[in-house]
Amino acid sequence: MIKNIGVIGAGTMGHGIALSFALYGYDVTLYDAYEIQLKKAMTEIAGELSLLAEEQFIEPQSIPATLARIKVFSDLEQAVQNRDYIIEATPEILELKQNLFKQLDELCPTHTILASNTSSLKLDGMMALISDERKQRMIVNHWYNPAHLMPIVELSCFGNMPLELYTEVEQLHAAIKKQTVKVLKDVPGLVANRIQQGVAREVFSLIELGVAEPTDIDKALKFGPAFRYATTGQLEVADFGGLDIWSIVGDNLLKEMDNRQGANNLLKQKVAEGKLGIKAGEGFYKYAESEIPEIKKKFMKKLIHQLKASEYYTQE
Repeated sequence: MIKNIGVIGAGTMGHGIALSFALYGYDVTLYDAYEIQLKKAMTEIAGELSLLAEEQFIEPQSIPATLARIKVFSDLEQAVQNRDYIIEATPEILELKQNLFKQLDELCPTHTILASNTSSLKLDGMMALISDERKQRMIVNHWYNPAHLMPIVELSCFGNMPLELYTEVEQLHAAIKKQTVKVLKDVPGLVANRIQQGVAREVFSLIELGVAEPTDIDKALKFGPAFRYATTGQLEVADFGGLDIWSIVGDNLLKEMDNRQGANNLLKQKVAEGKLGIKAGEGFYKYAESEIPEIKKKFMKKLIHQLKASEYYTQE
């Protein structure tokens, strides 16, 4: 049984993953080479727990116990020595991950399962330097940002891991109220990111063509397709609408839509101009520096409300 969790990397994804497991009673070690990043992560975790309590998702009295379940380490060996399940959330650099997993293979108990939060690197490549025995206990475990609020977790089922062990990993995530997606083939982007990029390609194209302003395009998505997608998947939507209708509309519309194979030129232009989004104060929208903390808080609150609602529509 998986009881002790290790998280490697205390950045944006890592600290949210650590919070998620600790919130549901798991003992968690959080490793980062930089002490300052560990302190920042714990401050962020405390703030995110407070917001969850403010929005009545958790009880305020549960916060101290949740924080106490997370122990931070800047020494890798100490962080992983008695862990059952370890997930790394480090930069998407193949050589870095290969060397990290080689270290983990040598430092961890033989029963430890190793997982990667990657969505762009192949499992076979990351496993290149580990033992054959450990390859049967390694998995891609891709979370969405913010990790503690987004319910989805994509899990690889590529044939290297025994099915009963995969099921144990699946049950682990069910225990922290995550919706798992079993990915059967190792393709770039897995499932959710590929769907998201398909939507993004058309959205960026509509902006480039001047079809509507950014606010109206976002409104069309939020209160049109995304409104249904919150509760109903695309294949269910197609069945409800009629596959004959979807076939006819596809023939008529898809040839008119964006089919480029790279990032939109408008997107590249924004990047070249340093307009990177909220972190730069401007992207498709402008953000006053003094208002950014409140904008981020409002965004988190919306996700918390959606997370609470999802408990209803995920019931069988």
